[in-house]
Amino acid sequence: MIDRSEPIGLFNSKLETGTRAVVLLDAAYPRALDLTRLTWFDHLVVHTGDAGGPSSLHPALPERTGELLVRRRLVEDSLTLMRRVHLVDAVVDEHGVAFRASDEAAPFVNLMRTEYAQTLKECAKWLIEHFADLSAEELARRVEHRLDRWSVEFSSESSQPGGGS
Repeated sequence: MIDRSEPIGLFNSKLETGTRAVVLLDAAYPRALDLTRLTWFDHLVVHTGDAGGPSSLHPALPERTGELLVRRRLVEDSLTLMRRVHLVDAVVDEHGVAFRASDEAAPFVNLMRTEYAQTLKECAKWLIEHFADLSAEELARRVEHRLDRWSVEFSSESSQPGGGS
């Protein structure tokens, strides 16, 4: 039974974050991305202006860099949700678990036609073109260089080889 006593929030919810993950993975297809990279990309896709890209989708708030530190669990939970609805597949290889857009992802993303969604897709495409093939170490270096106000420290995952399959 669903508890309807509390309103369902959409801002920074598993649904919103999962939708961004599907857009990112669709832009990266057929490449698979690990959780650490998807966490970085979830932040960067709405703050592309911070990374030398197109204008950011979200406003430049002074404390936005702290978002990254709390985002990992939300991204992980959102990927679980998107796997349940068959928009994301988990891929296991020698580097661990990574995620790839499923066959159903592209039709879902193509249905997203609002101005915001179109801009999100453009930002995701730009981000993938400029950052997806970087090693985890190079990505961390570039992020730290561009966003020197915060540190890219998640776990030992970020120092493992791979990150993008």
